Amino acid sequence: MADIALLTALIEPEATALGLSLVRVRMQGGKSDPTLQVMAERPDTRQLVIEDCAELSRRISDKFDALEAEGKDPIAEAYRLEVSSPGIDRPLTRLQDFADWAGQEARIRLVAPFEDRKQISGDIVGVEGTKITIDVNRHKMMTIDYDQVADAKLVMTDRLIAATAPLSTEGADELFYQDDDAPDAETHGADTSEEGQD
Repeated sequence: MADIALLTALIEPEATALGLSLVRVRMQGGKSDPTLQVMAERPDTRQLVIEDCAELSRRISDKFDALEAEGKDPIAEAYRLEVSSPGIDRPLTRLQDFADWAGQEARIRLVAPFEDRKQISGDIVGVEGTKITIDVNRHKMMTIDYDQVADAKLVMTDRLIAATAPLSTEGADELFYQDDDAPDAETHGADTSEEGQD
């Protein structure tokens, strides 16, 4: 099992060096198709253009290749590397995300049931300290601590689409849908399946 904290610590400086903010690092796909998914964005635009994606993918691959050569490969098994923008219905992975997207609808899965709910949906009202207030289904206010959040993401709504309308969609297909058979797929951060094989 890959150490996500270690992978994040290795990848974050590479993103920062490019002026990017790291949104999420996770392994998915299980044993059949292990994939290292890296989401990042430019703080000013909340998006990642294809050139950013390609450069971050190269930097991560180069760093992991160097570690493998030293016998310190952070991922022992073969895997694919995917680098992408978080998209419009983005995951909310940091406390600041909830503050930044106040007024938008979110779906939040909790670590443990709170007021008989394991999942809550509603508009983000705001953040105070580490407390997040949600207008659940527009009829009840609930305040939870950030530590109670297991997983969260924005819900695609007309309001959210309007709020993100200025964002460019150029290169979106390459960013979100990686094609292993496409020419130069690795440049798009789609496939580094040879990494970590030895």
